[in-house]
Amino acid sequence: MAVLRPESFQPAALRREGTDRLIIEWKDGHRSSYTWKHLRDNCPCAGCREERLQPPDPFRLLKPNELVPLALVSMTPVGHYAYKINWSDGHDTGIFTLEHLRELCQCPECRSAVG
Repeated sequence: MAVLRPESFQPAALRREGTDRLIIEWKDGHRSSYTWKHLRDNCPCAGCREERLQPPDPFRLLKPNELVPLALVSMTPVGHYAYKINWSDGHDTGIFTLEHLRELCQCPECRSAVG
């Protein structure tokens, strides 16, 4: 991936694509693509970060709201630096900074730069 400048972290447009994808077009011309699952799996809140550090619990019982397909409920700007995402599974404490969103990009160009 190229060196990111401050304008790289400014979205020009956000939109849903289909039922399972977010598209962000950045002011530097990059087009990021994310599945809702990828964003939810990479939630930056303290609880989710701590949970990711723990080994998976094979006996964990799913809550009723975890049995339905994951979906975005709302995505609200936080100042000029982040978005708060509310999920269909009831989770709503993740604040996704623009820098973090850019790092999570799943477009072919960014995936090949990581791998």
